[in-house]
Amino acid sequence: MDEAEAKTTDPTVFVVDDDDAMRDAVSALMRNTGIACRTYSSAQAFLDALADIGRDVGGCLVLDIRMPGMDGLELQDALIRIGVDLPIVFVSRYGDIPTAVRAMKSGATDFLSLPAEGKVLRDRIAAALDADVDRRERRRQLAELRTRATTLSPRETEVFERVATGQANKAIAIDLGISERTVEIHRSRVMRKMMAYNLAELVRMKISLDARI
Repeated sequence: MDEAEAKTTDPTVFVVDDDDAMRDAVSALMRNTGIACRTYSSAQAFLDALADIGRDVGGCLVLDIRMPGMDGLELQDALIRIGVDLPIVFVSRYGDIPTAVRAMKSGATDFLSLPAEGKVLRDRIAAALDADVDRRERRRQLAELRTRATTLSPRETEVFERVATGQANKAIAIDLGISERTVEIHRSRVMRKMMAYNLAELVRMKISLDARI
């Protein structure tokens, strides 16, 4: 493994390419930009390194399509299977439209044909890093919502689910066999525990929990 110095706690650009010159070029580009970078000469080397790096590392992956052994698309599939969703910028001198389409359908952030200007590559990587920041923030928000949801009692959860689908208090009361006043009390507790300021926000929270972003 050819590896540039980096702290894995920092957002990191991981470069997987069997071309020494390409790895060196991206590493230098990132160093000049002040972004941590690690480089690997094969897909398997990167997979092996994940044991130490951790699957929830922040950053992005700059990945070649054609490499000996496991190619870029196969690595993408392997990462999906193990739950690593780093944004991927594919780079290749041999990319074609069907390959690019497959990569993008599998979740790649970008597909860049080489040779490419340094500024273009830097901008594509920057966009991927921004996408990762957004992804991690959505994860944080979802984890917080799940934590709040666990504080609801079973009855409050039932009320939450019905209120969030637009069911009126009277209908909820009939459905659950309780009084409207009791529904109002539970609804108030749900709003407080979920930290929702209004019904629209509560609905958005329920959608996020159901979607499991």
